[in-house]
Amino acid sequence: MCKVRMLAVSAIALIMACVVFAQSPAPALPEGPMQAKVTTACTECHESRIILQQRLSKAAWTKEVDKMIKWGAAVAPEDHDAFVDYLTTNFGTDQPAYTAERLQNPTAKISKK
Repeated sequence: MCKVRMLAVSAIALIMACVVFAQSPAPALPEGPMQAKVTTACTECHESRIILQQRLSKAAWTKEVDKMIKWGAAVAPEDHDAFVDYLTTNFGTDQPAYTAERLQNPTAKISKK
């Protein structure tokens, strides 16, 4: 009985997660010569919002790309520097902070009771 209940709870959680992500497609990465390759390599494991939220220096992006390669990201050695340059240009410390899109009406007031 416990296994059935656990399976039911897991199924419901999975369905809810699918509904949430279906309502909010991940935004595309900015255009650029490496956009397609970065999108392909990075979104194999996580959605683009993880990247969009980052504001890292070139040194930090280099460490991040190296770490992801060690974890299995498919980045050709000849693309490594171009990956880092693309990420630094679009998500460097000099870029404005990421602003997430709201799923609900952004002008709606939250009532405090």
